[in-house]
Amino acid sequence: FICLSFSLSTCSAHSYCILYAANTIHTVGVSGEHTAAGGGGNASYKRINPVSEGSCTVVWAVDHYDVFLCPHTEKGDFLALDLGGTNFRVLLVKVSDNGRQKVEMENQIYAIPEHLMRGSGTQLFDHIAECLANFMEKLGIKDRKLPLGFTFSFPCRQTKLDESLLVSWTKGFKCSSVEGHDVVALLRKAIRKRGDFDIDIVAVINDTVGTMMTCGYDDHNCEVGLIVGTGTNACYMEEMRHLETVEGDEGRMCVNMEWGAFGDNGELEDLRTEFEREIDCGSLNPGKQLFEKMISGMYMGELVQLILVKMAKEGYVFQGRVMSALAHPRTLQDLLRVVSATPPTLLSSANLTSLLYVLRVCQVVSTCAAHLCAATLASVLRQIRDNKATDRLRTTVGVDGSVYKNHPQFAQRMHRMVHRLVPDCDVRFLYSEDGSGMGAAMVTAVAYRLDMQHAEPSKNA
Repeated sequence: FICLSFSLSTCSAHSYCILYAANTIHTVGVSGEHTAAGGGGNASYKRINPVSEGSCTVVWAVDHYDVFLCPHTEKGDFLALDLGGTNFRVLLVKVSDNGRQKVEMENQIYAIPEHLMRGSGTQLFDHIAECLANFMEKLGIKDRKLPLGFTFSFPCRQTKLDESLLVSWTKGFKCSSVEGHDVVALLRKAIRKRGDFDIDIVAVINDTVGTMMTCGYDDHNCEVGLIVGTGTNACYMEEMRHLETVEGDEGRMCVNMEWGAFGDNGELEDLRTEFEREIDCGSLNPGKQLFEKMISGMYMGELVQLILVKMAKEGYVFQGRVMSALAHPRTLQDLLRVVSATPPTLLSSANLTSLLYVLRVCQVVSTCAAHLCAATLASVLRQIRDNKATDRLRTTVGVDGSVYKNHPQFAQRMHRMVHRLVPDCDVRFLYSEDGSGMGAAMVTAVAYRLDMQHAEPSKNA
């Protein structure tokens, strides 16, 4: 469980991580090749053809990063869809510009039933379209064709700003006939089938990118986006000169790392415990997203549950009795509610000691997750520092996700370990409420304006 440091460097078309763990050094390739699109664009951003095969995705190239981070000339109403877990969010973002830009937001959370998470892709996107229609009708905007940004937080091969092919499902999803297909096209098809409203899907982004863009709107030093929730992932701004398979050496590019898949090629074998292996074997995607299964909210409770079941069977807790309530995987919050509701007849002095053991197990598992997250983040910060050839880096990390937000100690433990691992980096952590959805709307606002500007000369000609 001890992960002391990561170090990230770039070599040719691959990034390499060096993981120092238990005095053993492992050299690990963490990204696939990036394929350039050769797709033109305009003076402010390029549409490219990145490739994601599980570890690293180039999202798009930004020649002038602040064009996306500081959209101070944007105004209008923009929709956003944020899909990345068992719930998804629909947002209406209103941007006004009367001398000082003001952003207002209305949103609604909708559940995705488990049978839809594992049903057909058609059923899933029909459900999303129905919820979008419900939201627009409630706000009285169903008769308007508004620009929409789609945050889709799964590993994808993004071919252009409004086209993204799902590589593989994660986080408990296993909908048929979606992998290998363009998720934007599937959403458009579901909307057309309804026929009662129309929208203009301008951009599809990952939640890490949305979080970074949202935080960058308030803090121009934001160069990293981090999600620690149901799943986990990060993105950061890389120098174009380090991405040899992408055309151009000037400017920077937003790189979606898909770091939840780190370890899928065997790099974390010395760190994985029997409990993490058991979780992986029983998952919908065995052998995939191994790092995510070590630190994210979807698996943290199950990890604690497996440890407690083993301790009970070996007689260390609950007088050797395996409580039936502990026999099924659950979230960490549900698990703690079960333990706290232990019948009074079981609350002997021995079982009070058992509850202390439960507390300790929860503490160890969550601390380990925070430290592993800090180690990977430290590698990214070192890369940015080395890119800038500076002795001391000052930067901001935009963060979102239910674990980071709701766990009482996770954020503090992660922050503390990051500062220990990279003492030469002054890091500010900026929490982004609804960052991934808001970011999609902001990217949509800028891209929509740029498209309109690009189309205007052609129209006049």
